[in-house]
Amino acid sequence: MTSSTTPGGLARFNALEEPAALAALHEVCASSAYGSGVLARRPFATVDDLFAASDALMAELTTADLEEAMAGHPPIGRPKPGDPTSSREQRGMAGASEELKEEMLELNLAYQEKFGHVFLICATGRAGEQMRDAVRERIGNSPEQEREIVRAELGKINRIRLGNLVEEEEA
Repeated sequence: MTSSTTPGGLARFNALEEPAALAALHEVCASSAYGSGVLARRPFATVDDLFAASDALMAELTTADLEEAMAGHPPIGRPKPGDPTSSREQRGMAGASEELKEEMLELNLAYQEKFGHVFLICATGRAGEQMRDAVRERIGNSPEQEREIVRAELGKINRIRLGNLVEEEEA
């Protein structure tokens, strides 16, 4: 993302009517507290200001807010049908062997049984083996440790999605 492409997209985001802005923010993060919080901080002078607001809001999310945010994410290896964002983000699993896909399914189920939510990781740029290794490592965490890791991973995902939202050229 270059600074020369962000001002138009950021200005457009700042000018969106509230319903459209909330809808766009819901695509970034499914937590309504997050979306409302970002919206309340508009307008943003720079993309860095937008990222700082996003980071601050992630730190404030309650357990219930985090659960709401996680509910918007499909399991690793099973992107939402027809959703180009989750397919793009999980590209590392697209070419995985059937054996690795089956192992991820089993690990996802074990993780979900232990923690009560999907395994969440910023999958952008990660190979299937890296995601498998991460779930293997994290399944041993306590619920408290995992909640903070999930918070950090959501923050990374939100930054990528916000960047994509505001870097688009004006139509």
